[in-house]
Amino acid sequence: MSSSSIHRPPILTKAPGEELFRVFVESVRDYALLILDPNGFITTWNRGAEAIKGWQAEEVLGKHFSIFYPPESIAAELPGRELLGAENEGRYEDESWRMRKDGTRFWANVVITALRDHDGVLIGFAKVTRDLTDRRRHEETLRHSEARFRALIEGVRDYAIFMLDPAGRITTWNFGAQQIMGYGASEILGEHLSQFYPRDGRQRELAENELRTATTEGRFEDEGWRVRRDGSRFWASVILTAIRDTSGALLGFSKITRELTERREHERTQRESEERARLLVENVIDYAIITVDGEGFINSWNMGAERITGFSSPEIIGRH
Repeated sequence: MSSSSIHRPPILTKAPGEELFRVFVESVRDYALLILDPNGFITTWNRGAEAIKGWQAEEVLGKHFSIFYPPESIAAELPGRELLGAENEGRYEDESWRMRKDGTRFWANVVITALRDHDGVLIGFAKVTRDLTDRRRHEETLRHSEARFRALIEGVRDYAIFMLDPAGRITTWNFGAQQIMGYGASEILGEHLSQFYPRDGRQRELAENELRTATTEGRFEDEGWRVRRDGSRFWASVILTAIRDTSGALLGFSKITRELTERREHERTQRESEERARLLVENVIDYAIITVDGEGFINSWNMGAERITGFSSPEIIGRH
């Protein structure tokens, strides 16, 4: 077979990789990507840097990268420390304030990476900056909201509101809990939920059942006796709620306790008073005392009514 009949693949020219990479870097808009020389002077400038910082390339090329730092960072020698950190460790990362051309500040995530040649000689730095102002603003708003909520919870006096870890140990303690239970925060943090149950030998079992129910059903609600620091009992309404993260993992529990001793005593007194009144009415024999509903049907019948009319209670209840 002659050499002329052999099929030869076409000769491929070398792909312009460096040019493609340059175009890619220059086109990125969400990140400021730039190269610094070994002394920190800017040698490249992409569209992302222009969009984030506000300078055109011709305004910054050849200038020191410290022009992006606020006065307090310059005074603290932060730019130099960043370059030194990248040179020594290979990489330096930071989040702090930076300056735009118009003087406004933005919260930046900055990564500086040392660039070295094949012999290990430092030839410059790659610097990647991202504007995280919106994220920081959101986090600040969230922190302030959490701080206000925490202050609200801690200041509540009529409810004991506290958190438990997944094992049932107390991790937070508000003022209401101190008022109702009698424990200071330093005395109770780290203690188990069973601390508040009557000392009848079943306190651990009862507390574990409460935790187990909240874990499986999401919530446990109950009214019963609980114990203060001084050993006295009080009637409590309790709600225990399981707290989970976005993946469903159990983080712990929130517990709200309200003292209802006075209400329970009032209800008991009222029941006893109603019972005494009922017994009094039922045992009157000189008067027929009856009650009827809105349509005139009899729903109570005392002994006097039975003596006077001759009808027994079973015979007359429910009749008109």
